Amino acid sequence: MTENALNFISAPFPRRQSVGVDVGGIMVGGGAPIVVQSMTNTDTADIDKTVAQVSALARSGSELVRITVDKDEAAAAVPKIKERLQRIGVEVPLIGDFHYIGHKLLADHPACAEALDKYRINPGNVGFKKKKDQQYSQIIETAIRYNKPVRIGVNWGSLDQELLTHLMDENQQKGSPLTAEQVVREAICQSGLHSAARAEELGLGRDKIILSAKVSQVQDLISVYVDLAARCDYALHLGLTEAGMGTKGIVASSASMGILLQQGIGDTIRISLTPEPGGDRTREVQVSQELLQTMGFRSFVPIVAACPGCGRTTSTVFQELAQDIQEHIRTSMPQWREKYPGVEALNVAVMGCIVNGPGESKHADIGISLPGTGETPAAPVFIDGQKTTTLRGEGIADEFKGMVLEYIEQRYG
Repeated sequence: MTENALNFISAPFPRRQSVGVDVGGIMVGGGAPIVVQSMTNTDTADIDKTVAQVSALARSGSELVRITVDKDEAAAAVPKIKERLQRIGVEVPLIGDFHYIGHKLLADHPACAEALDKYRINPGNVGFKKKKDQQYSQIIETAIRYNKPVRIGVNWGSLDQELLTHLMDENQQKGSPLTAEQVVREAICQSGLHSAARAEELGLGRDKIILSAKVSQVQDLISVYVDLAARCDYALHLGLTEAGMGTKGIVASSASMGILLQQGIGDTIRISLTPEPGGDRTREVQVSQELLQTMGFRSFVPIVAACPGCGRTTSTVFQELAQDIQEHIRTSMPQWREKYPGVEALNVAVMGCIVNGPGESKHADIGISLPGTGETPAAPVFIDGQKTTTLRGEGIADEFKGMVLEYIEQRYG
């Protein structure tokens, strides 16, 4: 491996300089930390279910939450949802997702326009033919009236067909035409940039504009955002659309967005996971946080390091203990954030044998090295790099959990 390759891996690129956008008190871009957001999948007209899901997403760590506003009943419900959330102490900014009739819903429901903290519109379906600019202008003018930022979100599944056709025809006249894929990528960039320029012409400030360019293939996403980042200084929202379910969606999103984040591109992210039937919607928030934390951009929850296990670790004690501690930490974080400032930087190690266990435990703030197969049934505990005690017997797991909580209280309480 060359020295240049090593440097690329070991040091992130400087963050791209973008214009900061205030979204309901959360700063996006402008050098602010990368923001995690998510989206509900409830019928927004169902106030109870939407409030419950927004609350769950916010409590899991989503800093912005997008809701669908697709009909009069949904628009009428928005101010009630906002009021209910404030009443239960959930102050997360709400983003309204508008398609096709956004201009009409915002005009007919001024309380909705006022209650939302940001509007999200897609230039590919905001209007068609002669009505396109008129309806787009109406939304931008509403945003200006209520002092709201706008995310201009291009999606290749609903790309402006007039623009795409024009670029395809123009490409055919070239001596060395681009591939169809390259033309589509260019159309995505142009759609976002032209729409942002039009918004500015109408009077919307650059500090009120966020761009996104959603595609569903990893290499396309990387290419489009690298190009977009080089051509503007608007804040950028990253997300791989239709990423998929389970590990496929997690891997595809992390691979593409990880490369972009490493290059300093991206001011806010969403991991768009297809939930399993009845699955937990907050999973996408957890994955977003873990991506940013493992790459070293932000800290959200204490890290629990655990070895993968091997032939020396036929006992499942270390696996059960690592899982138990990790789940306890995640469920406790909403309270711990208030009670123990800085606890998200905590590093816990749960190791399974004597080979690497003691050394790994020393590198953590608090760590335990459990006995492996055939080893002496003793578990040394290390705190701040120093061995402090050795646990023995059936109660090792409970004793160590107690020590972790005691350490948190002493260090962060």
